[in-house]
Amino acid sequence: MLTSQNDWDVLAADIKRWGKELGFGQVGITDTDLSEAESAHREWVAKGFHGAMDYMAKHGDKRTRPAELVPGTVRVISARMDYLPPAARDSMEVMEDGELAFISRYALGRDYHKVLRNRLQKLCDKIAETAGTFGYRVFTDSAPVLEVALAEKAGLGWRGKHTLLLSRDAGSWFFLGEIYTDLPLPVDQASQNHCGTCKACIDICPTQAIVAPYEVDARRCISYLTIELKDSIPVELRPLIGNRVYGCDDCQIACPWNRFAEVTEQPDFHVRHGLDNISLVELFGWDEATFDQRMAGSAIYRIGYVQWLRNLAVGLGNAPTSDAIIKALKDRAEHPSELVREHVLWALQRHAERHGVST
Repeated sequence: MLTSQNDWDVLAADIKRWGKELGFGQVGITDTDLSEAESAHREWVAKGFHGAMDYMAKHGDKRTRPAELVPGTVRVISARMDYLPPAARDSMEVMEDGELAFISRYALGRDYHKVLRNRLQKLCDKIAETAGTFGYRVFTDSAPVLEVALAEKAGLGWRGKHTLLLSRDAGSWFFLGEIYTDLPLPVDQASQNHCGTCKACIDICPTQAIVAPYEVDARRCISYLTIELKDSIPVELRPLIGNRVYGCDDCQIACPWNRFAEVTEQPDFHVRHGLDNISLVELFGWDEATFDQRMAGSAIYRIGYVQWLRNLAVGLGNAPTSDAIIKALKDRAEHPSELVREHVLWALQRHAERHGVST
């Protein structure tokens, strides 16, 4: 039984060591006071910047008050796991080749939700061996949790101007996961901000979704448009998306702190099915069975086949005109989904307007 402060100090140190052994880059501990983040989150929602992500508002204060989401919570164990895959083709090279499909680096391998959840559960099992039965709940981007605010308080990094967490030692190419617990562990010192006057992430954003330092209007963000938005992508934003068919890494690519990022040691996050260097036409040619088979176990599978085709149609509309691209689009012109047909028609019209190609 843990009775003294020294016992809790030792357990906290052990948790961080066990976390490293389980593949986490860093583990930190914080209390549950998110009052400062709560006001900022309320203001963000009030501006409508969450777009169609209703879950950002519907849980009320549970997102900013961990003890209301999981009664009894007094501490949050926050952990990061690097995901930058080794040997992936250079991101800028892919984005500069309009015939290729750019997929956010985090989605090139297996779905991170299961990987992090399993590792966090193993960490809880290790804690129980020392602390005995204790109250906890594991989260991996799966519930109303302000993971960046918690990670910042736990000393894992600071919120960058693009709103992602930044670490001096690891940049931003990592996932976050949390353990809400009733263990009164000692807390770590919150991180200091090191963005300074840099605004590289703001300047590079293709859709200018970073409307102010530390504030993103999700409705303009390509990650939101290609993943979270289930309906038609606003016409005025489609040309700005380029060939980014799942997510967008521009703000991370531009960030100077990412020169310290290291490739992941987790095989689950290595590139699968050549998704780091694959053409839009090839992906658009997949039937639903092929999509289901190749994207099984991938974060991309979550958006579904129709939304995948919608995104690819936009990429093809922005691609250099070629017989292969026009044929690929025409082959989908009568697709059963109205959403797909609309984006295919837009793409064909875009080629016609630019090059006089018959649609």
